[in-house]
Amino acid sequence: MRVALHTRLKPGTEAEYERAHTEVPRELTDAIRAAGVREWTIWRSGLDLFHVIDCADYAAVLAALEDLPVNVAWQARMAGYLDVPHDYSAAGTAQGLPEVWRLP
Repeated sequence: MRVALHTRLKPGTEAEYERAHTEVPRELTDAIRAAGVREWTIWRSGLDLFHVIDCADYAAVLAALEDLPVNVAWQARMAGYLDVPHDYSAAGTAQGLPEVWRLP
């Protein structure tokens, strides 16, 4: 499945947010892969962040990472950059943004 998410940065944190992503802990990326994520891409336009995650089961990914100390620490760090702390679960539904159209 592919999941699309939207988050928004606090003004002035753009460079710090991007710099943080050059230092994602290997333990975290290994855990994300082990949880079933095949690919995770983030794009930024101004303060808006757009995430696309390719995984087997997004709800299972969230469950696997939820209490993992390296993820808890990473999410706390990211919350400092985000306008509104986001749990990446699209308001708790674990569905992401609704797909409008896809080129077959």
